[in-house]
Amino acid sequence: MNPYAYKTVGYAVKALSNLSRANIRTYGEEDIPKGAVIFAVNHFTRMETFFIPYYLNRLTQMTIWALADDKLFAGGLGNLLNRLGAVSTKNPDRDQLIVKSLLTGEASWVIFPEGRMVKSKKIFEKKGETKGKFMIASPDGSHLPHTGTATLALRTEFYRERLRRMFDKSPEEAARLMDLFQIKQIEPVIDHDTFIVPVNLTYYPIRAKENMLSRMAELFVGDLSGRMLEEIMTEGTMLLSGVDVDMRFGKPIRVAPYLKSDAIQADIGSPAPINFDDTIPSISMMRKTSQRIMERYMSAIYRLTTVNHDHIFASLLKYIPQNKINEQELRHLAFLATTLCLECMDFSRHDSLMRNQISLLTDDRYDKFNNFINLAIEKGVIRRQDNSIIIDSDFCEASDFHRVRFDNPVVVSANEIEPLTQLQEKLKELALEHKLRVKYKIKESLIKKARFDFEKDYANFAIAGESKTRDVGAPFFIRGNRGSKKDIGVLLIHGYMAAPLEVRALAEYLGELGYPVYVPRLKGHGTSPEDLATSSYMEWVESVEEGYVIMDEVCRKVVVGGFSTGAGLALDLASRVKNLAGVFAISPPLKLQDFSSRFVPAVNLWNKLMGKFNVGAAKKEFVENHPENPNINYIRNPISGIIELDRLMDQIEPKLAGILTPALVVQSFGDPVVSPEGSLKIFKKLGTKYKEYLMVNYERHGIINGEHADRIFLAVGAFLDRLKTTPLL
Repeated sequence: MNPYAYKTVGYAVKALSNLSRANIRTYGEEDIPKGAVIFAVNHFTRMETFFIPYYLNRLTQMTIWALADDKLFAGGLGNLLNRLGAVSTKNPDRDQLIVKSLLTGEASWVIFPEGRMVKSKKIFEKKGETKGKFMIASPDGSHLPHTGTATLALRTEFYRERLRRMFDKSPEEAARLMDLFQIKQIEPVIDHDTFIVPVNLTYYPIRAKENMLSRMAELFVGDLSGRMLEEIMTEGTMLLSGVDVDMRFGKPIRVAPYLKSDAIQADIGSPAPINFDDTIPSISMMRKTSQRIMERYMSAIYRLTTVNHDHIFASLLKYIPQNKINEQELRHLAFLATTLCLECMDFSRHDSLMRNQISLLTDDRYDKFNNFINLAIEKGVIRRQDNSIIIDSDFCEASDFHRVRFDNPVVVSANEIEPLTQLQEKLKELALEHKLRVKYKIKESLIKKARFDFEKDYANFAIAGESKTRDVGAPFFIRGNRGSKKDIGVLLIHGYMAAPLEVRALAEYLGELGYPVYVPRLKGHGTSPEDLATSSYMEWVESVEEGYVIMDEVCRKVVVGGFSTGAGLALDLASRVKNLAGVFAISPPLKLQDFSSRFVPAVNLWNKLMGKFNVGAAKKEFVENHPENPNINYIRNPISGIIELDRLMDQIEPKLAGILTPALVVQSFGDPVVSPEGSLKIFKKLGTKYKEYLMVNYERHGIINGEHADRIFLAVGAFLDRLKTTPLL
């Protein structure tokens, strides 16, 4: 290979990759060994032949060549591949060239052991005589994975070990082998080992549609074959739309231990000359050994699959016993699958599965569920009927191999995680669960999680002499009296720098009226200011959402309410969850400016200083706080918490017009912390026709505790009673 040409073409590939919006993320690269390496990579797209060697070169600084489909070497594309160091699968000298370059250290290699692009991702048999075996789908029928990667690695290590022995035992044979493989110095050859590194590439999401590349190709090339058009549409969409490509490296497989059998050792030490293509006595043993190695690296490749939302959703559709399911029930299954199923098993997960999945049960703000459902509808896999989803019972049947990525990406996603048999069993078991059992599991898991999160944070952040006792910060549930009022439950949210105890008196009052009440702990609260300093407003939002889901599993209708910042969080939830029965907001701020200096002393001055001196991070992390309830609230206010509070309120105001559920806003005219003007603006901006504004005149912010708090309790209780007769219900 011409090193200058290799580098020059590498620059071209780099330029092309910079145009791509694909996000390639690597994991496990620290395990890539030094020496001769064959990267055994699963094969899904044509672009891998070009981009994967480039990315591996950039990652490892090793020269990387690739074994490529002979059909790619036609015309100018072949010249590009030759310059990149690719070798055709039909090159008569390919094996000797690969072994030679591995021995000399001239290059490491990328080989696709599946033998071709597996567009359907069907690589595992679940029934029949080959059940549990890796079988690669192709237009010509299924076949076993190729053993070429293992064979080439074994042959490389065979000659490496033979050179070690012959160097002293038979210098003439060693010299002959060095000449055969163009080896100039033997020491670098015998001082290294040969390794196979399993590599998995997982793409998410898989979406094919007309794109700039397909339109340009049709314009300049003319009529395209269906196969070529499908490839350009699928791979072009992924390149241009910002697909995530997770590249995971498995533990390297050292090949030398596989040469320990007596038959192979006898051939390695044989004094007779052995040419590259000679048939040796241990050939049968070498083939069996290649099969064993192949099974090992293929298992490792597929075990490294990065599980994503589409995998989970597609598999659930496949396993649901009926062809009809309520959409909310499917969301419940998806939530359990993405939390309990994956948490208890050792699988690689896409980044989006590493965060809280509670939005699947609320507004799906990351569009993971809705995007999948819309794709499945577009491809005819499912259809909507009222609030239910009708599933095409044949959607997993075979599609045209070359069009499957375009025609049925849902089945591609389902196929991809079939080798993860433990996960498959869990998903199948989950799909068969009764819907009431699923709801119960969700409720219990969220209650347990809330308590566990609090205990963990308390253990990590509580400060002796400053933090309050556990009963102040722990979330709690009040069952309420049995009866008709059980139909409505209340999610009640405490304020900033406070804790669940802040709203306990109101919660107990509502419980006495018969309403079940759940009070979650907002992340970062009820422990210490240091905990709050590490929390984001989105974590507060998720704390509220988890509380909502708990109450939604307990009661037929849910009303959400809160005090101060908790009121803002209640309004945020009401703007996104459309089936709430009502919302009440007590002393809600609209902007950070609505807070008085009593609440955030010196914050404005501090922000001015940071801006003036261009300070990126606050040197003073806390400001002193003088709360009305020092037995509940923090006495130090983290600057980072104020920033998060500002972010929360900035995104609430535009949503107020979308709140159509009945609403109650309560404010004290004499509030020394929150300006009444802010709560009045909130009231005016609410989109609902069923809204009430109550102004009282108490000289304190915490109007839900202490003297005259019963006036506020009565107003909230009356609001809840009126909801039972509101036409919207």
